[in-house]
Amino acid sequence: MRKTKFPSGEEVPVLGQGTWGFGEHPENRQNEIDALRFGIDTGMKLIDTAEMYGNGAAEKLIGKAIEGCREQTFIVDKVLPQNATRKGTVEACEKSLRRLETDRIDLYLLHWRGAVPLAETLAGFDDLLRAGKIRYWGVSNFDVPDMAEVAELPAGSAVATDQVLYNLMRRGIEYDLMPWCEQRNIPIMAYSPLEQGRLMGAHEILRIADEHSATPAQIVLAWVLRKERLIAIPKASTPGHVKQNRIALDIHLTLDELAALDRAFPPPDHQMPLEMI
Repeated sequence: MRKTKFPSGEEVPVLGQGTWGFGEHPENRQNEIDALRFGIDTGMKLIDTAEMYGNGAAEKLIGKAIEGCREQTFIVDKVLPQNATRKGTVEACEKSLRRLETDRIDLYLLHWRGAVPLAETLAGFDDLLRAGKIRYWGVSNFDVPDMAEVAELPAGSAVATDQVLYNLMRRGIEYDLMPWCEQRNIPIMAYSPLEQGRLMGAHEILRIADEHSATPAQIVLAWVLRKERLIAIPKASTPGHVKQNRIALDIHLTLDELAALDRAFPPPDHQMPLEMI
């Protein structure tokens, strides 16, 4: 498993597991647990979730999936902006810890920018760090001005990542946000790297997939993983789907293939608003 580093120096896998929608349908429960465990066994130990996913249902399912293997995992969780006051951040984290059935969250993110001043949220993160309830903190859905504001705060240099929407159809961050983070050794965490399946019928993707004897999804994911300081967190709800995602890490696109994908999905030539889903 290839890894990248947080600013702290800790290494994490570049390919993790997303859990949006997990725990919401009882008939899928065992498949979802099996998928997470299979991913852990194959090195995809970074598991991303949030308190809003199924109103905590995803966290509860993860808690069951990591029983007996918590030390092998790296849990990423997120606090909702309306809960992100200093006191509210601590309370939200404690509820997430109970649902996850663990004593700590490895990386705790502010899910998106809200009305609460960032300094107050960071004070809550600091309280959690001091109590040993989180190990690192970061943000999600933050554009360059937001990241710059974080960096100017007294504790802002500790921001570990910015989790944002990024895939072949959503390349706006390449113009400014990605370079800004790269200059500061802050890895990007890409959610929805497969664009929820909407890219799979594109001609160039199908052509390149055929050349690699791969699936279109594997090519799309391999493209995201071409970046050294980038972590992808695709969702896979069965072990077979997890295995397919894992194989994508071993696909190396040629310069000609990357150029063809650039022609089909052009990189940005100007600043664009940060996209979210």
